[in-house]
Amino acid sequence: MATPELEGLTNYLYEMGLLKRLPRAGWLVAGVDHPESVAEHSFRAAIIGYLLAQLEGADPARTALLCLFHDTQETRVGDVPRVGKPYVVTAPNPQVTADQVAGFPDELGRAVRALVDDYEGQDSAEARLARDADKLECLIQAREYQAHGHDVQPWVDTAIADLRSATAKRLADDVRHTQPDRWWKAFADRIEAS
Repeated sequence: MATPELEGLTNYLYEMGLLKRLPRAGWLVAGVDHPESVAEHSFRAAIIGYLLAQLEGADPARTALLCLFHDTQETRVGDVPRVGKPYVVTAPNPQVTADQVAGFPDELGRAVRALVDDYEGQDSAEARLARDADKLECLIQAREYQAHGHDVQPWVDTAIADLRSATAKRLADDVRHTQPDRWWKAFADRIEAS
């Protein structure tokens, strides 16, 4: 039997599982047959956000949290690709989040809403770095899809153009000039040489 005070939280946790099955729609437009999920995107964005914040002197844990929650609303409104944004109007993310956490204990609901409000407001260094992490993750994913023959140069260009922090811009330049498979080839070469 469900505990009444935790029922809303339990339902939310099941709802977040949808993010593991929800494909990033922009990659479908690009012709990627089995694109990454929203959850996969958010996971790597959180790692990127943590590292960016470390390099920029911001709070890395908060930045990673903002990355984890930045697309949670897509369980209700979907992942609208850039090409669809001029035609599709969805509820603002803070409104969707407020509905998602309405059944939470008050303090917990306020905490989740505060994360989404911070990210959407872009008023803190952590929120701006989380947004950069979101764009860098898109850039890295695009480069990986390019390596598999997909024409995703518009995604590369847009991701780079949207970056704000100096560290994110430097990292993007390195991502553009590094092949996605280089990390494991260098490791394999080092192991073979030993």
